[in-house]
Amino acid sequence: MDTGRIHSWDLSTGVDGPGTRFVLFVSGCPLRCLYCANPDTWHMRDGREATVDEVMAEIEKYRGFITAAGGGVTVTGGEPLLQSDFTGAVLRRCKKAGLHTALDTSGFLGARATDELLADTDLVLLDIKSFDVATYRKLTGGDLAPTLNFATRLDRLGVRMWIRYVLVPGWTDDPEAIDGLAKFLAGLGSVDRVDVLPFHRLGAPKYEALGIPFPLRDTRSPAPELVRRVQEQFRAQGLTAV
Repeated sequence: MDTGRIHSWDLSTGVDGPGTRFVLFVSGCPLRCLYCANPDTWHMRDGREATVDEVMAEIEKYRGFITAAGGGVTVTGGEPLLQSDFTGAVLRRCKKAGLHTALDTSGFLGARATDELLADTDLVLLDIKSFDVATYRKLTGGDLAPTLNFATRLDRLGVRMWIRYVLVPGWTDDPEAIDGLAKFLAGLGSVDRVDVLPFHRLGAPKYEALGIPFPLRDTRSPAPELVRRVQEQFRAQGLTAV
């Protein structure tokens, strides 16, 4: 598909894949994560229409900068696999242009990612919200199984993964669930690292601007000791955790 609906694009360093990245935010997401920092990307109707050519023209402006900094292009959202044809077309063009490509996804719609799309993806940033089925449902409104199935498929295809785990006190800090996730990930050979991301409330003003309540407005960021404990749980299974 040559046309999609996007929210915005930006440049970032260190958080959306290796090096300095051109980050494309596409619109629309089927999940409603309680800690979501970008509620303004939930609905496709709130995005603007853009063509693949337009996106590539914008990327070309920064090509020299991002390649010199060891970076590339990351497609995120929202949930980029909600617009899998458009996302695939962008990744394909980037790959043909010799750019490193990354896909940032919850994996909930992993079945929509064709093998061709994944062949054009150098790295998947896979956001696993929780390893406890009930907690995952309460936290996101969706099911855990599709994400785990997608992780297994990525491993089978040899697609490199960085796992993103948002640490939310009282929600995703259960030691048993984290141990379960760590053991699952340790069995996947294409997992390069686990990013333990402390929950924050930086997106709260967006909720206020949209006139909707922020469900975790009273939840605090995790203490440094808790972050270290969770990192060590992943490392205990032989994983690189940062």
